[in-house]
Amino acid sequence: MKKLLIALVALLPSLATAAGGGFQYPLEEVKIDLKDQPSLQRGAALFMNYCLGCHQMQYQRYQRTAEDLGIPLDLAKDNLIFSDQKIGEKITNAMPVADAASFFGKQPPDLTMVARVRNPDWIYTYLKTFYVDEKKTFKVNNAVFKDVGMPHVLEGLQGTQEAEMVYDTVDGEKTLVGIKLTQKEPGTLTPAEYDQAITDLVNFLEYVGEPSKLESHKIGTWVLVFLAVFFVFIFLLKKEYWRDVH
Repeated sequence: MKKLLIALVALLPSLATAAGGGFQYPLEEVKIDLKDQPSLQRGAALFMNYCLGCHQMQYQRYQRTAEDLGIPLDLAKDNLIFSDQKIGEKITNAMPVADAASFFGKQPPDLTMVARVRNPDWIYTYLKTFYVDEKKTFKVNNAVFKDVGMPHVLEGLQGTQEAEMVYDTVDGEKTLVGIKLTQKEPGTLTPAEYDQAITDLVNFLEYVGEPSKLESHKIGTWVLVFLAVFFVFIFLLKKEYWRDVH
């Protein structure tokens, strides 16, 4: 029975790959730091400039974002809001649902909770692995999200990538075992700068998925300090009570 369980555990990765349709592109790890305000601020700017035209954050407000990220409200109005919206309104765009469906086949998803629905590593790798595919509507595909239905909006920053599919022959049939990405045309950012830019963007998306986490961490620290101090008084009080018993 023990050997059977070990065998089943060993098979799980293979079964997961098979269930996902074969080859799965390996995810890269991204370092999230919600205490890094400059990173969060840069990520917010990237989202407003490159993503908000199609994707909304209808469960997050500009004012809450600015206050949490340490951005003065007047600067947020001038640099993060590109419409006639007020600072207290939710982060939405003006694209009609019918137009969105016409352009993309369906309305682009709201991204307020994307970091919780997916995970930061998935988003980070996704944003790094667009490549040229002339057969697709927007002339691009994605190594993580096959047949993606959106353009590579950050291509000007990253540059244009080409993909080389790597196959292996098993029982006379070719099986996809990997994808190699190479830069065809450079972008305005170096690879290292682009990695940092999307790290900032993913950091911001992680924050938006649970804005209260920043405050929760602060409160949690003070609670631990209080408990430590309270423990000292309780310990001294216990010693005082037990002195008469002995």
